[in-house]
Amino acid sequence: MNKFQGTGVALVTPFNTDGSVDYNGLKNLINHLIDGGVDYLVSLGTTGETATMTKDEKKKVWAYTAEINDNRLPLVAGIGGNNTLAVAEDIKNFDTTGYSAILSVSPYYNKPTQEGIYQHYKYLSEISPLDLILYNVPGRTMSNMSPETTCRLAYDFKNIIGTKEASGSFDQFNQIMRDKPEDFLLISGDDPVTLPMMALGAAGIISVIGNALPKQFSDMVRKCLAGDFKGATPAHLSLVEFTRLAFAEGNPAGIKSALKHLGVCGDTVRLPLVKASSTLAEAIVKEIEKITVVA
Repeated sequence: MNKFQGTGVALVTPFNTDGSVDYNGLKNLINHLIDGGVDYLVSLGTTGETATMTKDEKKKVWAYTAEINDNRLPLVAGIGGNNTLAVAEDIKNFDTTGYSAILSVSPYYNKPTQEGIYQHYKYLSEISPLDLILYNVPGRTMSNMSPETTCRLAYDFKNIIGTKEASGSFDQFNQIMRDKPEDFLLISGDDPVTLPMMALGAAGIISVIGNALPKQFSDMVRKCLAGDFKGATPAHLSLVEFTRLAFAEGNPAGIKSALKHLGVCGDTVRLPLVKASSTLAEAIVKEIEKITVVA
């Protein structure tokens, strides 16, 4: 389980100005993150604009990511949806070469009951060739996976090894930490609450802002893993404003604006998303320069 402790990064998918996948930009990003000291990579989660990509594009991005990573870091693939049988087929057809786990979001739009969520993951667990990480993000799915359901899945299926929790509820985090199996990973799904969640015992973060600031963020997370929360607090606080700006006009428009400034890749997003406004882009640049000067 240690391979998924620390800083995971949910990769953006770089696009060329014509909207096609920018594979050179993706290569730059992967090397930027590895050089920045992150612990693992997540390919084609929400931040990767997966909802706008074709199956063929996803297949190529997963394969290219594994090729460029070249087993340097553990890789996780984001494979989820609200049609259980279709998600199961995607998992069955997934080329696992280079990948260690699958991150699968709780079904969205349908608003399943807790029993429906349990049965969805039970079905996926029984067919998946890789370990599974649950993903609870009620702000996007419009349904919450309760701590009871999370822990029930954790105890019933050994290949369900953790949960990315983005509910924003510390009551929920507390219950999961109290009731989960010892080796089940609670992973932060929100950058701003990483430090306090790790103080409760969370294993780390699957980060968005780590795309742009991998060294600064992973250094902070490593201090948390070592129990040095006093030492981690200044870094945590220094990232508060950048994080706020990165999400001010939605994800990943803000973080792609930051990556463009850093020369990693462009800031093109696919409709219905739009680029960060010029006002926001300028504010992001100023904040990056402030952080990197301090670092």
